[in-house]
Amino acid sequence: MHKILITGASGFIGSFMVERALAEGMEVWAAVRPTSSRRYLQDGRINFIELDLADSTHLHQQLDEHLQAQNGRSFDYVIHAAGATKCRRAEDFFSINAEGTERLATCLLATGALKEAGRLVFISSLSVMGPVHEKDYKPICETDLARPNTAYGASKLQAEALLADIKGLNYVVLRPTGVYGPRERDYAMMADSIRRHIDFAVGYKPQVITFIYVADLVEAAFLALTHGKSGRQYFLTDGKEYTSRTFSDLIQMELGVRHVLHITAPLWVLRTVSWVAERVARLAGRTSTLNSDKYRIMRQRNWRCDISPARNELGYRPQWPLVRGVKATFGAQSIKG
Repeated sequence: MHKILITGASGFIGSFMVERALAEGMEVWAAVRPTSSRRYLQDGRINFIELDLADSTHLHQQLDEHLQAQNGRSFDYVIHAAGATKCRRAEDFFSINAEGTERLATCLLATGALKEAGRLVFISSLSVMGPVHEKDYKPICETDLARPNTAYGASKLQAEALLADIKGLNYVVLRPTGVYGPRERDYAMMADSIRRHIDFAVGYKPQVITFIYVADLVEAAFLALTHGKSGRQYFLTDGKEYTSRTFSDLIQMELGVRHVLHITAPLWVLRTVSWVAERVARLAGRTSTLNSDKYRIMRQRNWRCDISPARNELGYRPQWPLVRGVKATFGAQSIKG
């Protein structure tokens, strides 16, 4: 029985990784914080481990203690899905997403907690690339220069670079586009707006966007455990391209909302609202869904990317086009409006 460690196990993506690992018959270890909700981790077969990714000494000790309790039995695989998508300060993205990832990988090797032939799969993001081919809308490919324009994207890119510098690490990087599905919160806000009969879009220049349903990302991650070249980065989408109106129309249909007012605002409106929301949240000691990073993401016009390397090297075959994924995400929530 293969032994797998999944970080960020209590989160949206991580919880689905745990479910898949259980379905595969693996011995599953879910890395959680003491304060993490275990709402989606109720299966009695799940083993829990607390890992402090902010402190190398403590993390090393935790992994050593785990190995001792396990009679030296280490992990065959690690899926690193933990990370921050919202932070009050830009530097927090780098301490959590970049330095935390490096600590995990380094300590896994130093303690022998990851088998010598084991593999780490790191969940990065398409955001590492930033605004590429904004004029010609060509698909972003691996030979394009990464120039992230968000703290989140830059922190993920730095994490990738730090992993590349760790000698002897067998790893694969996945760069999914916008991930959606049940349990996800940001896209759920769009559904809430549609329930109120309002669809809000920004920017008048055409926008090509891409999505990936969480089940397709999970499939890619489990393929990457045994397929793909070590050190490679793979872009992931559902293989199709959309407009924001396509997404909102599908949500409207699944929710059964009859009439929706579609409003398109100039980018400066979103920038102003994001600036205000971010500062209000900062004063209140909170993080805001609308912030400068979110503004730059929504401003980006081209999210096309080349997934042929994932198809060819991982054997990735997306099964969840948007129409199917939206139905699975929002169909059970149908209301009449």
